[in-house]
Amino acid sequence: MPALLMADVDVRDPEAYAAYRNANPAIVEKFGGRYLAVGGDVRVLEGDYAPRRTIIIEFPDMAALTAFYESAEYASVRPIRWQTADSRLVAFETKAPATLPNAETSKAGKPPAIKR
Repeated sequence: MPALLMADVDVRDPEAYAAYRNANPAIVEKFGGRYLAVGGDVRVLEGDYAPRRTIIIEFPDMAALTAFYESAEYASVRPIRWQTADSRLVAFETKAPATLPNAETSKAGKPPAIKR
């Protein structure tokens, strides 16, 4: 199952952070990752979450995500992020639509919205 890495980053030193931002895409790609969202408009619909810069990266599975995060390549650039930004990272596995509640496929071929 695909796994997602979600990062919430508040960059304190954009000039120095650029070295991390420029190096990271090649490392992500090496481990089969692809960026789904970088920055952009974020709207909090419920709760008191206050995101800054949001990045979402998809990996083929949790093993690939973990291999990326624990790799020597990422370890060489991670300290740049630590020194230039405040960040929170969360990793989670996705579930196939068929395993979600009320996941019958609509006529358009897409699963319907999850009902609460």
